[in-house]
Amino acid sequence: MTWDPLAVPAQDGRTAVITGGNAGIGYHVAEQLARAGAHVVLAGRNAQRTRTALAALRASVPGASAAEVRLDLADLHSVRHTAEQLAAAGPVDILVNNAGVTSSGQRAETAQGFELMFGTNHLGHFALTLLLAPVLGPDSRVVSLGSLTHARARLDFDDLQSRDGYRSMAVYGRSKLAVLLFAAELDRRLRADGSTVRSVAAHPGWAVEGLTPARPPLWEPGPFAVLRSAPLALLAQGKDRGAWPVVRAATDPDAVGGQYFGPRGPGSLKGPPAVQVTAGSAHDRVAAARLWAVSEELTGIARAA
Repeated sequence: MTWDPLAVPAQDGRTAVITGGNAGIGYHVAEQLARAGAHVVLAGRNAQRTRTALAALRASVPGASAAEVRLDLADLHSVRHTAEQLAAAGPVDILVNNAGVTSSGQRAETAQGFELMFGTNHLGHFALTLLLAPVLGPDSRVVSLGSLTHARARLDFDDLQSRDGYRSMAVYGRSKLAVLLFAAELDRRLRADGSTVRSVAAHPGWAVEGLTPARPPLWEPGPFAVLRSAPLALLAQGKDRGAWPVVRAATDPDAVGGQYFGPRGPGSLKGPPAVQVTAGSAHDRVAAARLWAVSEELTGIARAA
């Protein structure tokens, strides 16, 4: 179908939870879903920044139905607490597993001792999704955020915590490969159970802050940031447009479980959202099933049959 990112299908009556909804791609996903009529819940680690994002959203979308909740994906105790809060509030129709961290170069760990990027980007979202499974409605979507970096990544099951030869960007790519393997395995398990919940994935292409429109008081680009980013416009786009593939994955009525959306332009760096193909490593069913089993063991959380 022809997809217009400025005419998202009506989402009235649907509740969308967006992790990392207090900044960047996640904020713009929340804004676009709110504009389509969804009740959006911004889940963020920093309470003050999340309140600021909520104020920006309400200023951009007058009358928006929106709320906030604190979530630290690097701490499974926080994940459990937040999942309980969200479950008590009622059904979740759209779960956007957007939040992610990148390392500054030094290896770091989560509260439970997992490597920070693997533990946050994959394990935190794995746990949140399984804990919220009982309150996902029959036509719900689980949207996982991938990255172009997954194409060069390979999982090492003997060193999932990246203790040997740590290289920041390689570890980030592995965390995003894990995210995509999880999204695909979740889709297979949902279909095997006869569920109508759809697990889909998306990536934003190359989305940079300096090309993103202002959303005061959350984001107000200075003239230097705009000038510095202007040459990138040939290949990159703002985070508002980087949100388009995520929003399509969350709302396209024709989306099929297991699909992957990204920008349609050259190199999948920018442009309108379209169906993409993940790298071959993300199609490894044996690795996906093994990762699922390891993730259950590490988090202590399993999906009920």
